[in-house]
Formats: sequence, structure tokens, C-alpha cells
Amino acid sequence: MIETFVSSITREALFMVIIASSPPILMSLVVGFIISLFQATTQIQEQTLTFAPKILMVFGTLAVAGPWIGHQLLAFTFELFDRFPAMVR
Repeated sequence: MIETFVSSITREALFMVIIASSPPILMSLVVGFIISLFQATTQIQEQTLTFAPKILMVFGTLAVAGPWIGHQLLAFTFELFDRFPAMVR
């Protein structure tokens, strides 16, 4: 009983981590791909060229998607606290 409960909470928590981290990771992936295409076409092989645009886009994505991510994490926390009495029994 408790093992299935703990495993379901762990599964939901890992899924929440994937959901919460996906917007900045996907944006970083897209920006990195675009910059690598630019580097391949212009034959510029500067390794540090991708760092600044990626970090700016990740912070921009976090600024835009931050309220949504916070809402998802808050809803998960409330659901976890609502189920807490069942965990103690």
C-alpha cells in the first residue's frame, strides 16, 4: 500500500520536473540549433557564440513561462498536502 503510494508520488514528481523544465530546455535547444545552422553556413567556428543568445532566451522563457511553471508547482504542492493525511495512516 505505502510502496505504491510513494511510487505514485515519485512518478508524479518526476513528471512535474519534466513539465516545469521543458520550456527553457526546448527554447535552448531551438536557439542552439539555429545558431549552429548559422555557424555552419558562415563557417564561423566560435565556441562561445552560442552561450549569450542561449542564456538570454532561457531567461526570457523563464520570465514568460514563470507564472505558468509556478502555478503547476503550486498545484502539485497543494495536491500533495491534500493527500498527506492518507500517507500518515
